[in-house]
Amino acid sequence: MKLSPLARVVLYALLAAGVFIMVAPFLYMVATALTRYAYTLPFPPRLYPTDPTLENFVRAWTSNNFARYTMNSLLVATSAMVLTVTVSTLTAYGFSRFQFPAKELIFKVMLITMMIPGMVALIPTFLVMRDLHLLNSRLGLVLLYASTGIAFNTFLLRSFFEGLPKELEEAVLVDGGNRWTILRHVIIPLSTPALATVAIFSFMGAWDEFWWAMTLIQDEAKRTLPIAIRLFQGMHATNYSLVFAASLIAMVPGVGLFVFFQRYFIQGLRSGATKG
Repeated sequence: MKLSPLARVVLYALLAAGVFIMVAPFLYMVATALTRYAYTLPFPPRLYPTDPTLENFVRAWTSNNFARYTMNSLLVATSAMVLTVTVSTLTAYGFSRFQFPAKELIFKVMLITMMIPGMVALIPTFLVMRDLHLLNSRLGLVLLYASTGIAFNTFLLRSFFEGLPKELEEAVLVDGGNRWTILRHVIIPLSTPALATVAIFSFMGAWDEFWWAMTLIQDEAKRTLPIAIRLFQGMHATNYSLVFAASLIAMVPGVGLFVFFQRYFIQGLRSGATKG
């Protein structure tokens, strides 16, 4: 359908307005982070700093054990991502290729757990973690983050696996291979887009999570990055330059992961939502 010149101008204007709305908060954040001191947020907002400096980034990195908390978050988020991808892959493959009693019922019950708000299960989960002696433990955070993401990621991967040609698997079985051979040499290589999508979701979910880390971790040496950012907010005054500088530093691993997997991300998300 060919658009008229007027319609094209209107369309481009709407797209430009949408881009500005999406980018403006980020520019405001960068401008404030580059401002030497910002104990109050300027109004109207400024999208560029008047006297830019990188001092806030240095202060943020060297204050409140920020570097240690960053390393804790990298350890927890990476471990949770690996565990989530592994368990979700095995579970989704089982649901997509094997027949067993109450298969669909079990799958639907698992999907129902996605509808339960996390705050509703806060106290029961805390009691379970206490009984398992996983409070104040990075391992506890890893297991918790992985368990909360398995249902959605299994749903995503199952839909993707069911769209893969089964003839390839039959050829492997004829040649003497087994299910592990199929999974390692057929399913996983063909599912790179979906697995990359799961990896991004899992990492970002664990990287950004605040409430569980704040609830379960009491030892300062084991705290994660969102807690460090929260410590920059004072009771009576907050230096927003430091808060935004710390937040920008915290964005780097997530942005880097997305850039690394970006060619797979959209394809995997689209395929997982439409196949099956």
